Amino acid sequence: MSLIQQLEWRYATKKMSGEKIPADKLQNILRATQLSASSYGLQPYTILVIEDAATKEKLAPAAYNQPQIAASSQLLVFCAWTDITEKEIAAFIDNIAKTRNMDAEHLAGYKSMMEGSITKLTVEQKQIWASKQIYIALGTALVAAASEEVDATPMEGFNAQQFDEILGLAAKGLKSVVILPLGYRAADDQLASAIKVRRDQSELFQFI
Repeated sequence: MSLIQQLEWRYATKKMSGEKIPADKLQNILRATQLSASSYGLQPYTILVIEDAATKEKLAPAAYNQPQIAASSQLLVFCAWTDITEKEIAAFIDNIAKTRNMDAEHLAGYKSMMEGSITKLTVEQKQIWASKQIYIALGTALVAAASEEVDATPMEGFNAQQFDEILGLAAKGLKSVVILPLGYRAADDQLASAIKVRRDQSELFQFI
């Protein structure tokens, strides 16, 4: 299928079959998400890939028992860093230097610019900014899943505080923002055959 056909095929799956995603397809989805755009390239978030059935069962009530949680092959939990300090920026700069085989001193100006822009923000502002970066990655994950013909359901309908407690995220310096069950649509999911509804291009786009 072409990309457009794949995006026409995808929908927010309401009922999953419980079938497991092949390892190569999962890896392609995760790799694409890893390659997602991010401001500065910093990626101020961590993505939990939950495969353990018992953990998914524990999380289900915190997601209002929506059936996709337990029936998913993997549940991705996109988590924002609770803070972004000079330490995280320094680690990012070191990673650039190592990956590109260059001296970190040559990145001093870039590091200083990032520190001046990010560290002056309040913790709340940093978390809001990190959440925006997460949604870019989420979009990439959705397109990647569609390209692998894997179903995915982006969800904000969950109790983030309860997720954080169950997963012990505070101790990891993380806060859950959005979740993405991955799997395959059940044969009796009635929305699977529904025609996709979107705003008309003439309304959505304005050419100037």
